[in-house]
Amino acid sequence: MSEQILCVVGTRPEGIKMAPVILALRNEPDINLVTVSTGQHREMLNQVLDFFGVKVDEDLGLMQPNQTLADFTARSLQALDKVMDERKPKIVVAQGDTTTVATAALAAFYRQIPFAHVEAGLRTHDLRNPFPEELNRVIAGKLADLHFPPTQRAADVLRAEGVADDRIVLAGNTVIDALLQAVAKKPSLPFPLPPNKRVVLVTLHRRESFGPSVQAVCNAVQRLVDRFPDIHVVWPVHLNPNVREPVQKAFAGSTTVQLCEPLAYNHFVATMNQSHLILTDSGGVQEEAPALGKPVLVLREVTERPEAVDHGVVALVGTDEEKIVNLATTLLSDEKAYAAMARGVSPYGDGKAAERIVVSLRRKLGLSARTDVSPLKIGATT
Repeated sequence: MSEQILCVVGTRPEGIKMAPVILALRNEPDINLVTVSTGQHREMLNQVLDFFGVKVDEDLGLMQPNQTLADFTARSLQALDKVMDERKPKIVVAQGDTTTVATAALAAFYRQIPFAHVEAGLRTHDLRNPFPEELNRVIAGKLADLHFPPTQRAADVLRAEGVADDRIVLAGNTVIDALLQAVAKKPSLPFPLPPNKRVVLVTLHRRESFGPSVQAVCNAVQRLVDRFPDIHVVWPVHLNPNVREPVQKAFAGSTTVQLCEPLAYNHFVATMNQSHLILTDSGGVQEEAPALGKPVLVLREVTERPEAVDHGVVALVGTDEEKIVNLATTLLSDEKAYAAMARGVSPYGDGKAAERIVVSLRRKLGLSARTDVSPLKIGATT
C-alpha cells in the first residue's frame, strides 16, 4: 500500500522550487503524491508547472481581485483544511515564505499531520521586512516536523531556535535543481536583444518596495542608461499596480529601457543567462544569478540569503538612488570589480536538493531509502 504525501504550492516561486521535489516524488512507486495549488499566483504558477511537466491534482483557485492578506489567509486555511480532511495525507510538504505555506503548515498542525518545510531557516529577524514573508516562514518553522534548510547558516538558525538535529536535513536549495534543469533545456530568449549592448535585467515586486522606493529605482535606472549608452535595460514589470503604474509612467516609449510583461520561467532563465548585471528584490534571483556568474545588486535593506553577500557575488544596495547608481557604475566601468562578482559561485546548492528531500521523506514514512545521495558541498563553483 502506498503512502500519501500532499505537496502544496501557490505562487510562481513555489512552483519553481517545488517542481524538482514533485517530479522526484512522482518517480517513487510506493508514494502516492497529491499536488494542490491554492492559485495565489495562478497564471504565473501554471506556466511554471507546465514548463516542468507538473500536474496539479487539485486547483483551489482562491485568488480574487483586490483581496486582502486576511481574506486570502482565511480562505486558504479553510480550503486546505478541507483537502487534508478528505485526502488524509501522512505528510504535508510546502516551500518558502508565502501565505500559502503558512496556512498549509497551520492546517496540517490542526489536523495533527506532520509538516515538512522546504527552504527552512531563512530569517531577517524583522517581522516587517520582508512583509509578510518573515512572519510566514517563522510560522512554518515553528510548526514543521521536518526542516530542509538550504544552507548551513539556515540550519544553524533552526538549531538556535531549538529545533532538534534529527528534524533538520541540510538539503541545498531546490531552486538550483530547477535552474540546472531549465538551462539543460536550452531555453530561448523571449525577444531579440540589441547587438553589442550589455543587458541589465531589473525586477521589483516586494511590498516594502512600493511607493517612493519604486520611484527611486526608476530614477537610478534612468541615470544609468544616460551614463552608459552601451547598456540595454530589460524590465519585466510585475502585475501589481503599485509597481506597474510608476514604472510604466517613467519609461513609456523608452528605447533603452525595455518594459515587458512578466516572463515565463524559461524565458526569464534565458534572459538572466544573457544579462551582464541584475538589479532585483527577488529572493529566488539572488540564488539563481550567482550560479550563472551574474553579479546581483539587491534592492532591499536586508536579506535572509546572506551567503551570496558573504561570497562577494551579491551586494545589498536597498532602494537608495545614489547607492544603486554608484555601485552599478563601478561594475559597469571597472573590469576587475565586475570580475570579482561574476565568479560563478553557487552557495545555495548543487542540484541534488530534491534527492536529499525525497530520501528524508521516505525515512519519515518508515520506507526504505537510498544511501548513495551525497552530502551537500557548500559554496561550490559552477
